Parts: sequence; C-alpha cells; structure tokens
Amino acid sequence: MPAPLLVPALLAVAFLVLPLVGLVVRAPWGDLGPQLSRPGVGDALRLSLVSATLATLVSLLLGVPLAWVLARSRVRGRSVLRALVTVPLVLPPVVGGVALFLVLGRQGLVGEWLYETTGFALPFTTAAVVVAETFVAMPFLVISVEGALRAADARFEDAAATLGADRWTTFRRVTLPLVAPGIAAGAVLCWARALGEFGATITFAGNFPGTTQTMPLAVYLALQRDPDAAIVLSLVLLAVSLATLLLLRGRWLGQRGVAA
Repeated sequence: MPAPLLVPALLAVAFLVLPLVGLVVRAPWGDLGPQLSRPGVGDALRLSLVSATLATLVSLLLGVPLAWVLARSRVRGRSVLRALVTVPLVLPPVVGGVALFLVLGRQGLVGEWLYETTGFALPFTTAAVVVAETFVAMPFLVISVEGALRAADARFEDAAATLGADRWTTFRRVTLPLVAPGIAAGAVLCWARALGEFGATITFAGNFPGTTQTMPLAVYLALQRDPDAAIVLSLVLLAVSLATLLLLRGRWLGQRGVAA
C-alpha cells in the first residue's frame, strides 16, 4: 500500500479505535458487579431494551410499506418523499425532540386534540420514549429495505402475477421472502440506533428514573456524579454495539464474510 494512503489510514484507525480501547482499559473491572447492581441501572437497561424493541416493531410495521412505496410505486414526488422521510438521519436529535413536542405536545398540532379528547399527554411518558426512538431510527430501516427491494429481481413477482396471484399475495409470498435479509439488517440497525438514542429522548420524554431514563440518559447522569458508573454503563452499550456488528457482519461483508 502506498505510504501516502497507509499513514492517514493508520491515523484514522487510531482515532476511531483508541477511545474504545481507553474505555476498556480504564474500566473499573473489580467494581463491575456492584456498579451494575446499583438501584436504577437495571431499570434503565430494561427500559432501553423494551423501548428499542417496541420502536423497532413500530418501524417494521410502518417502514416496510413505506420502503415499498419508495422503491416500487409510481407515486409522483417520490424523490421529495424520500428526502423528507430520511431527514431524521441528518437532523440533530434535539431538534427532532423539539419537533415532536410541537406536534405531539399538550399544545401541539396533534397532541392538543389528543389531550382534549382523551386527557392523555404523551410527553414525559414511557410511550414518548418509544415515539422519540422510532422517529430517529425508522429511516435506517426504510433505507435498508428500499435498497433490498431495488436489488431484488422483479421477475419473480411478475411470474407470480402471471400465475394469478394478486398484489397482496405476491407481496406476502414472494417479495417479503426476497428482501428478508434486507429487512433483518434494517431491523438490527434500527434497534441499535433506538437503543443509543439520547437527544430526542431527553427533549421529548425527559429523564425520569424508572419511567423515561434509558441507558444513554443514565450514562449522562452518572458522568456528572460517578465517572466509574458512567464507564460501566458505557461498557454495556459498547457490548451491545459489538453484538450488533456481529449480527450485521454477513450483510456488510457479503457471501464471503458469511462463509468465513
């Protein structure tokens, strides 16, 4: 490899890897058990896992049909629609939380009607955590599934149509199995992004232990009072992130990666 390429590449590796190494090296391994058994840690971890899973299920329910519309339909303005639904990828999460407030808050565009009709205010509830995580994580699933749909061979769907299958049957029996790996990869990415969500969650749902305090929020709070506890909680999230990468390894590296 040419030296002008090798040196920047090594610097990039050091820049990306050394912080993770520092986290592992400076971890209080002797206090790992007591730190994880502290009050509130289990609740934060449980809430993070449950809310990320619910956000992923909602994203699957809504995102897969949206990805099909973007990839296969002939609706006008698809490019504009694609840009709009992927805005959360580049939007600062705190801004996303503010936007959710303006729509779903007690005086929001939809939230005001919801509160007057049912007496239920969504912000600062566990449901708000799921909504915030879904908002920032769903685009990851949509992009993954749309790419899988575009790469899938449409001739199988055409063959099903010539055999008399209607569009819904074709979608269920042919299209979904074809793009199942893309859906799985998108769901894992979506779940991981939801698990690590911070900005929109703390803005729209708050930071209430046992109700809206997820693991990233617990890390932020612990860093101000007990750095060792923050390091331990960060290790848990790091372990989850590594597990996510292992699940996606075959998807990213292709068939050779799977075989290896």
